[in-house]
Amino acid sequence: MCFYDANEMACKCWKWGHFRQHCAKEYRTGETCGMKLVMNRYSLPTKCKICTKIDTKERSIRKEEERIRRWAKEHGRTASIEKAQDDIYAFQLDIQRLIADRDEKRGTLAW
Repeated sequence: MCFYDANEMACKCWKWGHFRQHCAKEYRTGETCGMKLVMNRYSLPTKCKICTKIDTKERSIRKEEERIRRWAKEHGRTASIEKAQDDIYAFQLDIQRLIADRDEKRGTLAW
């Protein structure tokens, strides 16, 4: 049970920080036992990579929806609208996968 810093980001996700202290179980110099405990908790003002990707994909969905609204007023743009709808669906699947990854990662550290 070696001690590390834990960094909490603005999106409430976290990541392990620097190694701080060996535990009594580990007797080899320079090695850790493999079990991590939190020594200090720090708040970071930025979002994690996963949340940043989710935000980017949500902006892409809004952009495609705006295009669809604009193209719906024009005639003869059905192929473009269908492609935009397919893109939105793909973005939504990516977002669902990223949310599942984020929730899995959030569940591994109990404060």
